Amino acid sequence: MTTIRQRRVGKGTEAAEDQPSEETNVKPDGKILPDPPGGKLWSILSITVGGIVAISLGLLTSVYVATLHENDLWFSNIKEVEREISFRTECGLYYSYYKQMIQAASIQQGLHGLVYDNKTESVRTINILERMNVYQEVFLSILYRILPIQQYLEPVYFYIYTLFGLQAVYVIALYVTSWLLSGTWLSGLLAACWYITNRVDTTRVEFTIPLRENWALPFFAVQIAAITYLLRTHLQPAQERLTLMAVFVATFLFSLTWQFNQFMMLIQALALFILDCLDMLPTAKVTWLYIIQISGLLLVCVLQFFNSMILGSLLISFNVSVLIARTIQKNLKKGGLLNRLGKLILHVLLVLCLTLLINKFIKKILNLESDEHIFKFLKAKFGFGATRDFDANLYLCEEAFGLLPLNTFSRLSSTLLFYVYGFVLFLLTVAAVIVAFRNLSGSNQVHLKDKMEEYTVTLKPDAAYSLVHTVLFGCLALSTMRMKYLWTSHMCVFASFGLCSTEVWKLILKCLHLYTSQRTQVIKYSIPIITLLYISFKFWPGIMDELSELREFYDPDTVELMNWIKSNTPNTAVFAGSMQLLAGVKLCTGRTLTNHPHYEDKNLRERTKQIYQIYAKRSPGEVHGILRSFGTDYVILEDSICYERRHSRGCRLRDLLDVANGHIMDGLGENEPDLKPSLYPRFCEEIKKNLPSYTMHFTRVFQNKTFHVYKLAKHK
Repeated sequence: MTTIRQRRVGKGTEAAEDQPSEETNVKPDGKILPDPPGGKLWSILSITVGGIVAISLGLLTSVYVATLHENDLWFSNIKEVEREISFRTECGLYYSYYKQMIQAASIQQGLHGLVYDNKTESVRTINILERMNVYQEVFLSILYRILPIQQYLEPVYFYIYTLFGLQAVYVIALYVTSWLLSGTWLSGLLAACWYITNRVDTTRVEFTIPLRENWALPFFAVQIAAITYLLRTHLQPAQERLTLMAVFVATFLFSLTWQFNQFMMLIQALALFILDCLDMLPTAKVTWLYIIQISGLLLVCVLQFFNSMILGSLLISFNVSVLIARTIQKNLKKGGLLNRLGKLILHVLLVLCLTLLINKFIKKILNLESDEHIFKFLKAKFGFGATRDFDANLYLCEEAFGLLPLNTFSRLSSTLLFYVYGFVLFLLTVAAVIVAFRNLSGSNQVHLKDKMEEYTVTLKPDAAYSLVHTVLFGCLALSTMRMKYLWTSHMCVFASFGLCSTEVWKLILKCLHLYTSQRTQVIKYSIPIITLLYISFKFWPGIMDELSELREFYDPDTVELMNWIKSNTPNTAVFAGSMQLLAGVKLCTGRTLTNHPHYEDKNLRERTKQIYQIYAKRSPGEVHGILRSFGTDYVILEDSICYERRHSRGCRLRDLLDVANGHIMDGLGENEPDLKPSLYPRFCEEIKKNLPSYTMHFTRVFQNKTFHVYKLAKHK
């Protein structure tokens, strides 16, 4: 937090009148004085009311998103196959393992089927528990089987209600974090209201239910709340131990439920590293947080059968490097400004070099290449050279991995969230710069408790962490739209905390020479209440209209395709096609796939590129040979891909394949000079002409307005 203090010239240790409220009952020797009886009663009453409001808002949010999901699809009225089709792309793949566990003869057989799976990738047996983060589906399926609820609740409802229930945990965690930062539950109320009214930009759970982030982000929010409490001063040893345990459990659950956990926690570790270097966080607590991140990730690694991608993560290399570098540079926080800046630069370089060396060594030992597509994507995205790499371009051309659209800010501004956020961010950034400069130039004074009164502006550790956290995740969101949900939810917390903070308003009023204690309290409560009233009057009618709007799921072509597959193909049939569609094929029909949307495996990426030659300019014999090498019996062609118009030229799937194959692209426009015309027409177009060169390899067995299914001849 920020506050203004009078500079002292003596050595007195009395608390200044501007001391933050959390420290007012602290003796000079550090012991905490008991609250007066009246104050304690008021505190209990406030916590009780605040807790009830938090739980109520969490439950209301769950009901809200569940109602939106029902109204959008008429989920309770549509057929089972339609419900399953509504779990698009990778959502369907993850849900299929829950369904597989439910339908297994026993829990043991279900687990065996996941550990030795030969239906997700044809001609290969893979361990699903190692490759994918599906322990939540396993746990939920076991829970459904052992609880006496089968007669009252269908498996799909048990699944989606659990995800909607986690939204309650999410909102409560955001509420508590804002409450801890500001000291008033009014701040939590405002954070929760902003989260709900900005739902389009804070969550997508109602239409992408099984996505890994919808499982993970509630636990990440709980972890941030626990870290916020941990960074408070004057915690009792028992409180600190319990909080560390809460941080560990939340970190473990977050890591277990999302494959991108290591990248999110790497950003978190960078925030801790920056603040520790600037002497703005207690080093001992930061060390514990590094250790918790490493131990949580290693425990997940064990549960995922020693997944090499986890062992080779940058997070583990970075955290280990920081701990090693700190051991080497023991006097990092001593000396004058120039001395400390020099040490700091060396420290950063040492950590960076150690991280790269350790990470390269681990990847060399493990022969790890699972995450290379991510670094290729990042290299191309940030302009470090053009690439023809198919996987990197596949990400670059997706809107979700592009820059954050500008209309996001207009939506966030309509609720006043972005305006308040920008104001608080500017104020606390200025305060952080002042505090960081004084910490670095304070020489030995930073180690003496009585000398801390010399500072005119302070930033409490929990507020400092929240500031750097929101800045780093803001940068991530601006660069990659899909990651905005990590930023916008914390934006609600950060803005509401600043608007309800005594210390923030005290700093502003003192700078304007208008400070009085009474005026600060009036503003602290009146501005948030006015904001809440504005949000309520402006957005309540829209929310009611949204809840009254009824739609219905309608995708007859896909339903027809799935029903045909179930009725007209053997259970052992192998299907090839787009990643997104095949996830639905597995869920709805249980047939074997050649490829799928879980892209974190090098062999699968190479296989997918080969399968996608059905949309490239290749001969029928070549395509048949590729498909049969993966055991394919049927191939599904989609007109929406073959004649794609959603992306511009250069980003259509067929264009990416042409460039990767060295062929010029279709349509008007420039081509790179070394690209050559293909000797063959586009396979997905030419096969529909039923020419002899195609019919000798492929026989059309199903067709509707969207899909064409061909059976492969099995001759050599």
